[in-house]
Amino acid sequence: MTDASLDTTDLEAYLATELDAEIAAVGTLSDGLNLVLAVSTPETEYVLRRPNKLRDRQYINALHDEYGVMERLHDTPLPTPEPVLYCDDPSILDGAFFVIPRVPGEVVPLGSDLPERFRHPAARRQLAHTLVDTLADVHALDPEQFEGVCDRRTPREQVQNGLDRLDEATAVTGREFDRLRALGEWLVGNAPEDPETTLVHGDFRPGNVLFAGEETPEITGVLDWEAALLGDPLTELGYLLLRWGDADDPTPSLDAIAERYPEHERTVAHLRELNERGLAPFTTDPGSPTRRELVDRYEERTGRTFKHERFYRVQAAFSLASVWVDLHRYRVEHDEDSDFEPFIDHMTLLAEGVVDGERPL
Repeated sequence: MTDASLDTTDLEAYLATELDAEIAAVGTLSDGLNLVLAVSTPETEYVLRRPNKLRDRQYINALHDEYGVMERLHDTPLPTPEPVLYCDDPSILDGAFFVIPRVPGEVVPLGSDLPERFRHPAARRQLAHTLVDTLADVHALDPEQFEGVCDRRTPREQVQNGLDRLDEATAVTGREFDRLRALGEWLVGNAPEDPETTLVHGDFRPGNVLFAGEETPEITGVLDWEAALLGDPLTELGYLLLRWGDADDPTPSLDAIAERYPEHERTVAHLRELNERGLAPFTTDPGSPTRRELVDRYEERTGRTFKHERFYRVQAAFSLASVWVDLHRYRVEHDEDSDFEPFIDHMTLLAEGVVDGERPL
């Protein structure tokens, strides 16, 4: 059975030859920044991924480089899908794509609770521990193994790239993003000197990790290596902490955001829910470790000390917000509706709270 909205005739013929199997079905799983297809054969389920847009941006690797990262990861103990096929013939699917086996498990998107079977203290604790341990395992890999398929970037360079995205967005949209820019300038002035360099996933979060298991979660796959780089591992710990709430976190007012964007009432209502429950609401439920406990476990596993924690937590929020700015720019540039601005302002507000010491570690 084939997705009727997509002509996959050439694709199916190509895959049948390359995979040496009959193609039973091709269906669309998602069609946003990337087109993601489910491909079924009598023996195996596969996932096909083809970029749709923004692949030329500095913070996203070329598809063949992402595939190269996955090839190198396959030779490590890290749970990642085996890269099966890379195709750069645009006549097959109007662009380059790759194929990996479909790995069992579920992701936990931003703002979502855990799958029902994991909504108990032991499962929440296990999920947090496996996340941190897997992150430590990523950072323990030999970075030289990934030379040639990943760029090297220091935290200061990453922030400067984000500021450049703000400049591009201002030129297109006319908005200055003054508060976000001020955060970027604070980061440039407070960036750690001579940071360590390891492999960095670039977007390590529960939404890019597959969890399986009956009563307690186990990680079956770390997905989406399109933002991988050789950089400071502590930037990635800060990025994970961005989503991790503590029970006594302050709740900033979103009234100014609601007043600024009356046309985005539904988006602001969603933001209010995120603001009240947290970006990952399960992280404040019983059993889930605190941010400090996550840091302690990471430090114990890696031997690193999480110095400059305010910098890394603010950088995480700035980096995410600057990517959303870029997505907003793209939509404006292509005359598409965009509701990213309220999200950008909310993330800016959270980052300012860390700078001002309102959200302690």
